[in-house]
Amino acid sequence: MFAKMKLSYDSKEWANMYTIIYMKADYEPWWKFEGWEAYIQTEDTFDTKELFERALQQKLAHFRSSYDNEATKEEQYWAFWSEDESFYCEACDDDAQVYHGIIACKIEEK
Repeated sequence: MFAKMKLSYDSKEWANMYTIIYMKADYEPWWKFEGWEAYIQTEDTFDTKELFERALQQKLAHFRSSYDNEATKEEQYWAFWSEDESFYCEACDDDAQVYHGIIACKIEEK
């Protein structure tokens, strides 16, 4: 159901594509730190805006029912987390929060 794509996220090859990316990391998805692609869990690509919008709403509903907290940015990025889902970060000598991020990519050729 989910297809992995090896395209640049800034590429024109994505014209007229709609993609939902799910990533899991110790930061919110809008930061897109260098190497963020390594945290991608799934990518789901759609040919039509209608299918994309329906799938996005279903995915958001699922995460909203699974996690206590939600933050959004630019109507394109969503982060979900629960306070009890963290891990010890040796580099920062502290606990780090786990975030489940959704990125909605709407690329339409003009």
